[in-house]
Amino acid sequence: MIEIIFLSLLIFSLLGMGVILFRKFPLLAKLPEIPISKKSLTTTIKEGVKKLPGADKFDYEMYLQKLLSKIRILTLKTESTTESWLAKLRQKAIRKNGRNGDGYWEELKKTKTPR
Repeated sequence: MIEIIFLSLLIFSLLGMGVILFRKFPLLAKLPEIPISKKSLTTTIKEGVKKLPGADKFDYEMYLQKLLSKIRILTLKTESTTESWLAKLRQKAIRKNGRNGDGYWEELKKTKTPR
């Protein structure tokens, strides 16, 4: 029942949008074309920053160094936290199994014949 309600709501919504667009097409066709500038985002941001007071003293490279240093610190903290979680999980698994591994290496040492 609810699927029918949602489906009908979807259909009526799409029909409503179609009616609105059909009525607005003549107005949209009469609008003049505006040329779109193909500036990149970085140049637009740089031009905006240059208009701010004190922008002539702003050093982009120093800002980038600080940003990358903060990202590096965050990455190291995340790695450290993940490593501690992993160590806790391994200890929990060892306690759960009740043994310290499967004894493969001990058995291999016992079977090894001296030369």
